[in-house]
Amino acid sequence: MIRSPKTQEEWDSYYDLRYTILRAPWNQARGSERNEGDETAKHFAFFDKESIIGVGRLDIMPNNVGQIRFMAVSAQQQGRGIGKNLMLHMETMAKEASCIEIILHAREIALPFYKKLDYTISEKSHILFNEIQHYLMRKKI
Repeated sequence: MIRSPKTQEEWDSYYDLRYTILRAPWNQARGSERNEGDETAKHFAFFDKESIIGVGRLDIMPNNVGQIRFMAVSAQQQGRGIGKNLMLHMETMAKEASCIEIILHAREIALPFYKKLDYTISEKSHILFNEIQHYLMRKKI
């Protein structure tokens, strides 16, 4: 089931997964998995019973553009369609918010995943933590 976290325990689990997958392997500080956009974004979690095993955030930007950020799936659950289901759910939510395009900044290692979902590379973007190359990707919806 995919839905937004509701309880404090669910929010803690949501942010913990973001930290564990996206920040801890690069020795980043707790708290680096959050930013000011969390206040206004739409948050989604993939639940397996009571456990959150995948997360993603959708920002609604100007000009009817959605931006997907902080995508993470538990290491033990990767390759089982959880990320794909989260992405499709967020695309549906973006359409419902009148978005006509989705953008995201993908880590180089994740490019094949996003290409399978019909995202195309626009350009090289930033390098995170001085080592993780990102690419701006787009998809018309």
